[in-house]
Amino acid sequence: MSGEPDALAVVNQLRDLAADPLNRRVIVEDQGCLPGLILFLDHPNPQVVYSALLAVRYLAECHANREKMKGELGMMLSLQNVMQKGTSPGETKLLASEIYEILQNSSSAEAEQAGASASCRRKAQFFLGATNKRAKTVVLQIDGLDDSTRRSLCEEALLKIKGVISFTFQMAVKRCVVRIRSDLKAEALGTAIASTKVMKAQQVMRGEDGSEIVIPFQEDSDVVVEQNVNLPDYLPEDESPSQEQHKAVTRLGSVQDGVTWLSTAANFLSRSFYW
Repeated sequence: MSGEPDALAVVNQLRDLAADPLNRRVIVEDQGCLPGLILFLDHPNPQVVYSALLAVRYLAECHANREKMKGELGMMLSLQNVMQKGTSPGETKLLASEIYEILQNSSSAEAEQAGASASCRRKAQFFLGATNKRAKTVVLQIDGLDDSTRRSLCEEALLKIKGVISFTFQMAVKRCVVRIRSDLKAEALGTAIASTKVMKAQQVMRGEDGSEIVIPFQEDSDVVVEQNVNLPDYLPEDESPSQEQHKAVTRLGSVQDGVTWLSTAANFLSRSFYW
């Protein structure tokens, strides 16, 4: 057996690199990675498809990427195929639909914002939050989110909830940004985190003056958490128990490491798909 990574390992690494805003332009500009992600959207393994969608969703958060992504051969068609495929889990279809709408509306959104470069970042965040009315974003402040073990527990708890689309951890500040269906109550997330017995979540919101407000969930909440039985297993990246947390965060945030790994990924993709 060679030490070459398999498709799931490659797409998971791309997903993790894409989670860092510093890497998103590099990934899209690379000649092999974006076409490879599109090919992953048609992969027979549903875990690969879902992880590829998460990577594409991260890349689409960068306004400068959207036109290139929309025009990339096979991107929009592949997203439509995922949305229409009868065997695709519901959350996978919803995520594909969200990405499709973001890219489809990119031209008009950029035209509206052409004269507002100074407020580009704020408007980009607003656009992403409003583009899909079937989904919403919840920011959780999680007491006890101290290490990779606790993070794994949190992942398992969130993935059991039907209606969770995706989530991103900000370990340095003990937060988790969760994308959920609009009909799912945020209290369900708090209940799931509390079920770990070692962590407790509060919701972070914005006040009228723009300041952050941290609102605790009711401990006696009677919100019923619907279990997710259709979503494919999510495989988090392997983390060494001895690895210091600041190093783990730096690994994902390093542009140079990302560029180096992208070269490896591109070579794998070219060998795997271009025969």
